[in-house]
Amino acid sequence: MSYTEYTVLSSNTKTNLHTVLWKPSGTVKAVVQIVHGIAEHALRYADFAHFLNEQGFAVLAHDHIGHGGSQNAENIPVYFGTGNSWATATDDIGVVAKSIPSDLENIPLFLLGHSMGSFLVRSFLIRYPMSKRAGAIIMGTGWQNPAKLRGGLFIARILAKKGAHRVSTFANKLAFGSYNKPFAPNRTAFDWLSADTDNVDAYIADPLCGQAATVGIFREMLSGIAYNQSKKNISHINKNLPILLISGNSDPVGDMGKGVKKTFAHFKKAGVKDCTITLYPHLRHEILNEKQERTTVFNDILNWLETRLH
Repeated sequence: MSYTEYTVLSSNTKTNLHTVLWKPSGTVKAVVQIVHGIAEHALRYADFAHFLNEQGFAVLAHDHIGHGGSQNAENIPVYFGTGNSWATATDDIGVVAKSIPSDLENIPLFLLGHSMGSFLVRSFLIRYPMSKRAGAIIMGTGWQNPAKLRGGLFIARILAKKGAHRVSTFANKLAFGSYNKPFAPNRTAFDWLSADTDNVDAYIADPLCGQAATVGIFREMLSGIAYNQSKKNISHINKNLPILLISGNSDPVGDMGKGVKKTFAHFKKAGVKDCTITLYPHLRHEILNEKQERTTVFNDILNWLETRLH
């Protein structure tokens, strides 16, 4: 197995995206491109990448603008930048995919998006329905109440007028404050991520994780979610693309499974032929990092990938 780090110029033509490629020894069956969540980075997926390498899959991942090693021009954490930066982050998925070595260009490519990455992947599938992808795994996703979504977007736009690069304690509490409530009494502010305390502690100790999100990224993410939830937009998804929706049944981002089921229902209604949903009892947001159950999750994803390859 080999491990390579390099940079790719973002679609904004300004930011160098820190990119990682984990490549197995011998014949490569397919590439899995990982799109990570908010306030984290690509290297957190190393264990999962090593597992897939052992099964003959290469793994590609990058840090979004303002995350990990992809510093934006303003050097502001958890900030995509000015303008329609959700579109930029969406387009970067395609830009990074084109960076793979020539020997991997003609083999199947799967997308896997987690949390905010799941919403970016959903936007990508709408914007680029004819892109050559073998399938998409949408993990830790959800479906927002339309009224709450409009209200949150209204607030985010007002706050952004005072500076999209700013951090708003109010906005962060509004976005994430309710996530911990189902797991009270709380040990940390991030109990909702995982029932595995070691994983939560590692997240907190990682200087590249857990930074407060800027007002601008809230505005962009909510705009992206509204875009994803449009029936007209969902209808643009390639109906023949295999899609796996996978989450913990105790994940507040997915409204404890209900939001994932709504997403599944909308995909099926739009005519997606091969759409599968898996919800894991008692698991929270980071299902790849639950020490006791992650072997099951890893193998379920592997089985889905292998089945779609054949």
